[in-house]
Amino acid sequence: MSGFVDVLVIVAVAVLVIARQFRTHAIDAERRWWLAPAILVVVALREPGILDAHHRIESLGLLAAEVVVGLATGAGWAWTTRIWRASDGTVWSRSTRASALVWVGGIALRAGLFGLGYAIGVRQDSAALMLGLAATLLVRGGITAWRARLLASSPGPAPTYGGGTPTAPAAPAARPARKERV
Repeated sequence: MSGFVDVLVIVAVAVLVIARQFRTHAIDAERRWWLAPAILVVVALREPGILDAHHRIESLGLLAAEVVVGLATGAGWAWTTRIWRASDGTVWSRSTRASALVWVGGIALRAGLFGLGYAIGVRQDSAALMLGLAATLLVRGGITAWRARLLASSPGPAPTYGGGTPTAPAAPAARPARKERV
């Protein structure tokens, strides 16, 4: 794919995922949460220019930093997502304002990495962004699924992040939650 198309795909996936996470939705901890990140990794690794041929060490360092930022963003996003169990046993989640701050911080760090690469003359491809996004989604999905399984198997009310009460209402009355799909 061309660089412009890659960037459009990355932006579309990020907007879709972020928008979905800020709505209340049921979590199915047994779903294939790792599938979308795996597809992004395969697409990114198929790109021929993942490393700058003239600056291999520097581009590898920037790529590693991009993945680390992605991992940290995914972990921060997962731990700031509010997860609760409704009275019927369904596990629900919704990202919080803190989750939005994690995303803003992650985007700022990624922009800084691309600026650093530009300053030292390293040509970076969109594959680095795809790998960072894959790392974010993989860690976020794994931690969220793990938290949902723990909450679903616990016998009584469990504390949540971002909620005043352990068991909050299942979903807003005005908008029914849709089933989450990959």
